Amino acid sequence: MIDRTTMLSESRPTDTPLLGRASELTVLRRLLAGLPETGGVLVVRGGAGIGKSSLLDAAAAQAADQGIQTLRITGVQAECHFPFAAVHTMIDLLGGLTPPPESGSGDQFHFQLALALLAALGDRSAQRPLLLLVDDAQWLDTPSWEALAFVWRRLSADPVVLILAMRDGVEAESRMAGLEVAEMRVAPLSQETSAALLDDCAPNLATTLRARVLAEAAGNPLALTELATVAARAGERGLLPATLPLTARLERTFGFALAELPAMTRTLLLVGALDEEGRLDEILRAGGIMTGATPTVADLEPAVAALLVDVDDLFQLRFRHPLIRSAIHQQAGLFQRQQAHAALAGAIADPDRAVRHHAAATVGTDEQVSADLDGLATRLHRRGASGEAARTWEHAARLSEDRSRRASLLLRALEVTLELADHDGVQRLLRAIVADDLPAEDRVVLQWLADIEVGVWSGATRLPGLLDAAERLRRAGRDERALAVIHRGAVRTYFAGLRSEQRDEIVALLERLDVPPLEPRLVTALGLVAPVKQGAVVVERLNALLTQPGLTGAELAGLAAAATGVGALEAATRLAAEAAAQSRREGNLVSLTWALGHQTWAAVQRGDASLGRTAGAEGQVLAVETRQLNYVVPIMLTYAHAEALRGDEEAVRNLTERSEGALLTNGAHPLLCLVRIARGVAALAGGRYCEAHDELDAVFDPSKAGYHPYACFSVLAHLAEAGARSDRREQVAARIREVEQTDALSASPLLRANLLCAKALLATDPDAEQVLRTALDTDLTEWPFERARLQFAYGTLLRRGRPSVARAELRAAAETFDALGARPWADRAYAELRASGATRRRSTDGVDRLTPQELQVARLVAEGLTNRDIAARLFLSPRTISTHLYRIYPKVGVTSRTELASLMARGYVI
Repeated sequence: MIDRTTMLSESRPTDTPLLGRASELTVLRRLLAGLPETGGVLVVRGGAGIGKSSLLDAAAAQAADQGIQTLRITGVQAECHFPFAAVHTMIDLLGGLTPPPESGSGDQFHFQLALALLAALGDRSAQRPLLLLVDDAQWLDTPSWEALAFVWRRLSADPVVLILAMRDGVEAESRMAGLEVAEMRVAPLSQETSAALLDDCAPNLATTLRARVLAEAAGNPLALTELATVAARAGERGLLPATLPLTARLERTFGFALAELPAMTRTLLLVGALDEEGRLDEILRAGGIMTGATPTVADLEPAVAALLVDVDDLFQLRFRHPLIRSAIHQQAGLFQRQQAHAALAGAIADPDRAVRHHAAATVGTDEQVSADLDGLATRLHRRGASGEAARTWEHAARLSEDRSRRASLLLRALEVTLELADHDGVQRLLRAIVADDLPAEDRVVLQWLADIEVGVWSGATRLPGLLDAAERLRRAGRDERALAVIHRGAVRTYFAGLRSEQRDEIVALLERLDVPPLEPRLVTALGLVAPVKQGAVVVERLNALLTQPGLTGAELAGLAAAATGVGALEAATRLAAEAAAQSRREGNLVSLTWALGHQTWAAVQRGDASLGRTAGAEGQVLAVETRQLNYVVPIMLTYAHAEALRGDEEAVRNLTERSEGALLTNGAHPLLCLVRIARGVAALAGGRYCEAHDELDAVFDPSKAGYHPYACFSVLAHLAEAGARSDRREQVAARIREVEQTDALSASPLLRANLLCAKALLATDPDAEQVLRTALDTDLTEWPFERARLQFAYGTLLRRGRPSVARAELRAAAETFDALGARPWADRAYAELRASGATRRRSTDGVDRLTPQELQVARLVAEGLTNRDIAARLFLSPRTISTHLYRIYPKVGVTSRTELASLMARGYVI
């Protein structure tokens, strides 16, 4: 088990002064002094034995003085491969909340635990400020570390202080890479302080030995005390050459103490060093298997007396310092460690833990142990412990003699490792897999994964091979696997420059598969592979699926992708919202990221900058947190589109420049259409109509970077507005004629609405007024931005001779643009309204000054949700929501939830 302690303010730890740590203690006191008004996170970094744990002890003592409840856990190196151990321990210590059952798939369980930990911390800190101490955090299991990082990003407003102590090394560097968190480096003690400490622990040490200990300890408190003890006991012969690294000298120093212990004690310590649980009953049983004797608790007393280990009242063995465990491991020979693992495999009842020790004790290959590890990896992956599952599949492969089976196990590990964005691990696995050992269809999957890893946008290049693999699987009766293969490549198919007959071939294969017509993955694939020809079929099936209960967040998100692909934005908007809500209920942040991406896209197609900003901002953060790197740039660009509608050109420039560089680097040129669209809409918002026309027209031109045969449908009306205002009507009219040929084949509501609006905007006198009026008589309820754009054009035309009639159209357009957050269009409409003689001024309610998350909170307040409900929806704490409201009220000029809800209801909830 993870070493753990619960310390409340009523049971204060021993308060001992720390020599030479005044500045570090000041930092800790200031951090704790901020409670309960504000919390914080601090990472304490330093070498082994430098005094990090003592600083955590001092923080606990300070917390006790302030009446702060304190919880503490310690990572254990032997347990770092045991997924979720630390987060389970933290939830258990916090109490009052049951972790979710280990069900679901992928990373769903992983994030459910993170959310459970967030909720438990929020509930506990609501009673009293809380200090959470994590010692040796570099050895927390990876899923627990990620859950903790997810949590601390969301605790800034809560009365919680989290302090993590981490030993310098590759583990800590890997953990801290890319994280923005305060760090405190613990430096070696000064010469003066070192001398004072040495006098305390070894006052009678000879002068020559004293000088040598001071020199070799180099200001390290643990080294000072341990080297002084050895020097006092054994003199010069107990000290090692200073040329050895300090950690090695300390391990050897502990080894000196180990050598004096009885043989049975040393055996039990070796077993304990390899046992991740530290359960004394298991250790004694395994020791008996190794020696043939019957060890007892008394056999551990010499190690306790030597201050190497502790045994608590629950009979849990804990090493006093991690270097002791390491020293035992180093001192034992390979044969001894093998024996200890084999003994533990026989002593442990839990089959998942036992098989790990069986594997560690296995020399060469063993098909049964390999199969057991394969089963364990499958269970780990289902629980969301993807990293550990991948490592377990690798180990299973090493234990198999069968070349084909070994390659298949490594392929499983590769798929999962790629999901985790572990690029070093992916490269290692790609080198390890012998492609010729795989079946033909799996070789295609391997090549597909390799392309994704190296960042190559293969586009249409690999799709024929992927199709061939799917056909082989179908012929082998593996229709579900065949569908999964095509579904995996569906998004790339949408953006690939496939010929019409190639898309027809894929559709034909999909139709041959023995799967139900309403299977969500099938509908998703059809919508993305052939959005024009299959549009009507997809819309019909989407309407049927919208009435079906029980769909998962991932399935709903996939259907939202299909709906956006075929331009059915009404269905896309609803499906994306339901996918987001269902994913939040499931605690599945992976599918929530997809849902938010589709929600952002659907929002900007409808001109809703406000929803696009809130969904896009959250989606960006989650794409990074869930390591779905393929989603980061597309969501970033749809978010840029929302900022373009809002008129924030600086944000658009920043987002598109970052995204364009990434796309050009990996050759994903089709996605440049999103860059063109964001820049074109930003230029249109800024009144640079020629520039807007050129950017947007490139999306229609196959010879230009950024061309896309389907994305162009969504910007046709924008192109028409730019063309009408830049005297480029003929060029736009030509584009309309090209698109009309597609419209004859398509059932896309998006294309129909854009064609209607584009034609009306290009109309000239004397027909313009009638054309605009006819267009406005069409039902455009689902297209608020396009209706407002037509109302603005119609009102502007009427203002020339009938200003009083124009006012109603201009006011309606201005208010809709305002509600959508499209400030530049709203500004123009209000300017025309004033020119018509209207005296009513634009409301200045400040909503457009809210950050995306503040706007999201305001929207949910308008829906009537409580702070706790909003916190659960957004994976934040209720206190964080209160802080947001404290900032929102003065920005929008209200003083209560009721007033805020009323303000938002007047037009900001679309």
